[in-house]
Amino acid sequence: MSNTIFKKLGLLFLVLVLSVVMAACSEDETTTTDANTNSDNGSANTETEESSGLSGEITVWAHPYTDGSTGEGDMWKTFASDFEAETGVKVNFEQIPWANRDQKILTALAAGQGPDVFYVIPDQMPQYAEQQLILDISQYVTDEELSGFVPTAIEATSWKGKQYGMPILQTAESLIYNKNILTELGVDENSLPTTWDEFKALAEKAKAAGYYAFSYAGGGSLNNTLYPFLWQAGGNVIDEDNNILINKPEAVKSFELINEMYTKGWIPQDSITALDHDSLYFGGKLLAVNGSGISVNRLLAEKPFDFVIAPPLKDAEQLTYGTVGMFVGSAISKNPEAAAEFMKYVTNTDNQRTFNNITQYIPTRDEAKDIFDSQQYMAQLAEYTQYAKPGIIHPEGRNIMPLVQAEIQAMLEGKQSPQEAADKSADAIDKLINK
Repeated sequence: MSNTIFKKLGLLFLVLVLSVVMAACSEDETTTTDANTNSDNGSANTETEESSGLSGEITVWAHPYTDGSTGEGDMWKTFASDFEAETGVKVNFEQIPWANRDQKILTALAAGQGPDVFYVIPDQMPQYAEQQLILDISQYVTDEELSGFVPTAIEATSWKGKQYGMPILQTAESLIYNKNILTELGVDENSLPTTWDEFKALAEKAKAAGYYAFSYAGGGSLNNTLYPFLWQAGGNVIDEDNNILINKPEAVKSFELINEMYTKGWIPQDSITALDHDSLYFGGKLLAVNGSGISVNRLLAEKPFDFVIAPPLKDAEQLTYGTVGMFVGSAISKNPEAAAEFMKYVTNTDNQRTFNNITQYIPTRDEAKDIFDSQQYMAQLAEYTQYAKPGIIHPEGRNIMPLVQAEIQAMLEGKQSPQEAADKSADAIDKLINK
């Protein structure tokens, strides 16, 4: 019996158990809830309901995207009230913490409770889709409605040919160089490396001058370390049909590059298990890092040195990492049409301008990127979302990472070759998906 079937049976058992528990709740509470629901469908919004074809209410869960001092709460109140005015559907909004969000969402859905709409990222989406926890919105959204989004954002919100999410935010990482070091090395900031070979040449110059060329945080996420190089080489880890690709020649090139950077001293000695090299970078000891909008905002605030952003590197392809945030619908929603409509509403161009101006993430619609017209660096990163892949989109994406990470660490310790590290990674992934 396949792993997917086991997961579905396990989820069904959890639903049955929690249903028994929920049945023990008082009938008074159920009656009150039903009464409130009926009152929300009253005559006050009859004209709007008739024009939109929607009615009732939905519950939306989202997380805090700022520190709370930017008007984020008022934004959600406005979104909810405007959507109700347009459609007649009441929106019950709840902000939930980031901590333990998976557990909270899964428990609520298994109990037949929880939100109609909630926020996820790409490594959660395929898990939920495989377990039939989220709504396939392909029937509610047209190709024309999706046409205004950045293609990489749509890639991140679909699985096996079905559309599950509507993307609202995106990030893109690219090389951020210390201009002081570039000047010392005699490098024109307008002629920075665009290929692996050009970067290698500059890395050698930086090392000769007493600097590290790059930050490789071997104890951190592969999204920020291995994967960008792997994609640039034309490789991948695994596809949606469970074909393992990480030990193919294209992918092995990324293992070889990382090994070369370490053995030649282009990256710090602790790169095997480091979580970050912020102190080295902000201390002026690193030529470049892969950074996002968070990095830019910190550099602008602390001003340790002048910097310049270069486009993502290219080997076989020009690609980088960037996450995508999306709203998905619950598969158990009693109002799926309204849920899908809200997902489209909150990610339309105007609302993306509002949301991303407040949160300082990059809109997933090209038209909304004009919010950064006066912000040089964010505008530059927004341009690079066309190259940004959101990690490995697969139900086991999160669980694959530590397996590969362990083999890379062993490679950097000199215990195995890049090919051996890739082969052992492939074996470990095969055991994981076929357990």
